[in-house]
Amino acid sequence: MITPPCETPKQASIGRLFAVGIDVGCEKCSISVLRPDKTVVIKPLEFTNDAQGYAFVLTKLESLGVIPAQITIGLEATGRYWENLYHYLARLGYNLILLHPVQTHQFAQRRGLRAKTDALDAGTIARVVLSDEARPAYVPGDLVATYRELVRLHSNLADEIGRYRNEIHALLFVIFPEYTQVFADPCRPTALSLYPSRQAIAEVPIGILSAKLIELSNGHYGLKTAERLLTLSKKSASSGLASNARAQGLVILCDQLLHTQANLEILESEIAQLLQKDEAAKKLAEIPEFGPKTIAGLRAELGEVGRFTNCNQVVAYAGLDLTVKESGKWKGKVKLSKRGSGRLRRLLYMVALVSLRLKVSAFGDYYRELRKRGMNGRSALMAVMRKMLITAYSLLKNDSTFDPKKVWIGAKFVAKELPLVAQVA
Repeated sequence: MITPPCETPKQASIGRLFAVGIDVGCEKCSISVLRPDKTVVIKPLEFTNDAQGYAFVLTKLESLGVIPAQITIGLEATGRYWENLYHYLARLGYNLILLHPVQTHQFAQRRGLRAKTDALDAGTIARVVLSDEARPAYVPGDLVATYRELVRLHSNLADEIGRYRNEIHALLFVIFPEYTQVFADPCRPTALSLYPSRQAIAEVPIGILSAKLIELSNGHYGLKTAERLLTLSKKSASSGLASNARAQGLVILCDQLLHTQANLEILESEIAQLLQKDEAAKKLAEIPEFGPKTIAGLRAELGEVGRFTNCNQVVAYAGLDLTVKESGKWKGKVKLSKRGSGRLRRLLYMVALVSLRLKVSAFGDYYRELRKRGMNGRSALMAVMRKMLITAYSLLKNDSTFDPKKVWIGAKFVAKELPLVAQVA
């Protein structure tokens, strides 16, 4: 489902008789209502962020005596707390603008509104709605929201797995430093969770240890491995300090690691099913460099492309557009703005790196061509990221077919911009 482009702030104010600002919090929110001439109609009032509070808001809005289409409501995108109220009001037909907190903060700073209270924030949000400066934030549809939940949770769990593995390695170094001489990866399913110290391993009979290794490794390890492990445990350099507490900690970490890995597999299965039913995902799969994780990440972070009118907007959304600071005769270095989605940039960065190592890759060839023309490695990599993003956008926007030859389009132009782009940090 493609959501239509958001109205511009100027369009959103035409024919609207009231501007409403709502500062959203976890438990309590604040609402303020202004007329177009900025006179206060309803002074800031608190309400709870639940069904009872929403009914209170509706009563106040209905008391204005106009239809929902004549009221524009601005909400600040604070965590997840705005979502239920936003969709509740949207279903009732009110005009809604979701504002980024940074935008509201900058608006207040420019006008000297330095105080920070929920009541004042609600009034500030209403003033932003009345101004020509409101830039509505993106509110994803159900499919993109589903991708975001799954992909971001997957990323969080993957980070947790990395943390658990590091903690296991560090703890194992003091419990039984010789363990990795037998098992290069101590986080694999071995006897470690059953015998979490060199003392425990040294005391277990060789037959029991061997049988357990065979069971856990599907026959890959056996008697010889058990004998070597037993010998090392008896000659270990471990100090034995706090051995029981550390062994218990190791058991817990191993258990957490296994459960997190199992949950990660469940998420990957859910994402795979989502990709199979998604026509846009199938279109992105035409690009050889894009695997399932990359495609899911693009669908989550890029969202519905129908809201972009050209590729420059997409590049800016990812924070891959160039910016330069100037003051009088002084001119700073050209850098990436990095104002957009950091998750999208990181995703493109990793995929661009992978493309350089592939034997056959249009994007890898594009990178090498830019390098031949004198561009430094970092700038050429940024150019590949931009090219990947624009290519993905074009496929989705125009429902076109991926053509590797089109990746080269613009290479000469980019190379001509070398004095500018080479300074990209």
